Amino acid sequence: MDKIRAVIKGICGYVPDYILTNEELTSLVETSDEWITTRTGIKERRILKGEDQGTSVIAAEAVKELLEKTGTDPLEIDLLICATTTPDMPFPATGNLITDAVGAKNAFSYDLQAACSGFIFALSTGSQFIETGKYNKVVVVGADKMSSIIDYKDRTTCIIFGDGGGAVLLEPTTEEFGVMDSILKSDGAGVCHLHMKAGGSRRPATHQTIENGEHFVYQEGSAVFKFAVTNMADVSAEIMARNKLKAEDIAWLVPHQANKRIIDATANRMGIGSEKVMLNIHKYGNTTSGTIPLCLWDYESKLHKGDNLILAAFGGGFTWGSVWLKWAYDSA
Repeated sequence: MDKIRAVIKGICGYVPDYILTNEELTSLVETSDEWITTRTGIKERRILKGEDQGTSVIAAEAVKELLEKTGTDPLEIDLLICATTTPDMPFPATGNLITDAVGAKNAFSYDLQAACSGFIFALSTGSQFIETGKYNKVVVVGADKMSSIIDYKDRTTCIIFGDGGGAVLLEPTTEEFGVMDSILKSDGAGVCHLHMKAGGSRRPATHQTIENGEHFVYQEGSAVFKFAVTNMADVSAEIMARNKLKAEDIAWLVPHQANKRIIDATANRMGIGSEKVMLNIHKYGNTTSGTIPLCLWDYESKLHKGDNLILAAFGGGFTWGSVWLKWAYDSA
């Protein structure tokens, strides 16, 4: 019997209209466009404004466009997995809100939390529901409203993050396309370097936690940078070696957009030139679970059937991993 694989049949993204530039940030914290650009590669990021506007708004917009673009009836969706670090609320799952918003009444849905690695964790998970033959149409979403947990008085974090996300539709195939392999890893010892101090069951919200600013992202930048450079680069090289892929076999590296120096280090470790690296950090910043689908969305017109893509990410937890994806259609 032919092996069933999960292929991406379509990709769509969504970013809010409001653009937060480096220049505007100089009025909030002591920084400059040169300082931010040199250290991160970021020029601007998108911010979701307005009351009662959560991650589900970003995700639902991406999914609605995805279903329209692929000619998919929402009632045909079997499963929706939402990778997010900023759910609308502790419960219900943001995935539940998305399926309701798009009319996917027959789908079951849930959230997956792996910080910046969330999308590739969810993509690997969703593909396995397809590979078993249990489901035919699975939507995988990666979206975050990072502005909701960022302290805009903290120069080390507010320059990095933005809001946005994207979604892909997975369907089965017996051809040699789709999700070919994945390597996913985590190490909870990294919690001390990157986390949110309060707001969970360990430290529920109190007047004191709010006054202390403990409901924002806390990051030790230099430590996270060292771990990210090593692990994201190593896991990308590992998946290539495991599948006997050489640099010339790879059409695109699709890296998590956290920091251009980390992206460059990963490409160098893989032996891939900058012309094969998807890059949009300059205009969106780090959208956490949203970076990789937004890259695929931005570069879709440049993708061709049979292209080998390596997706790579590193996030809080720590979490990291890579996916070898063989693109299934000509996008132009």
